Amino acid sequence: MSLNKKFDGDLVAASQGEMLSFRSSEQGSAGYVAMETVTGTLHGRHGSFVLQHSSAMTRGTPEQSISVVPGSGTGHLVGLAGRMVITIAEGQHSYKFDYKLP
Repeated sequence: MSLNKKFDGDLVAASQGEMLSFRSSEQGSAGYVAMETVTGTLHGRHGSFVLQHSSAMTRGTPEQSISVVPGSGTGHLVGLAGRMVITIAEGQHSYKFDYKLP
């Protein structure tokens, strides 16, 4: 599946990526992996970086691992490190991005 996202907040950006997923026959259980290139401005700094996703849901309980690929930052985002958490409420996605810039 192709990903195309837009971000607002400290991160004003667009992203493109690719995702593979599997939905189990067990209700509420699934998993996915993805790579996503994010380009825009983070806290006033322009550049791009790559997010690596490897997440699962076990009977409705999510376990997320979404992190900045080390060394993937470009422009003013060189040296960026961080992790992201996706929350889905009423069909809307929101993101919490904990990051460090040098």
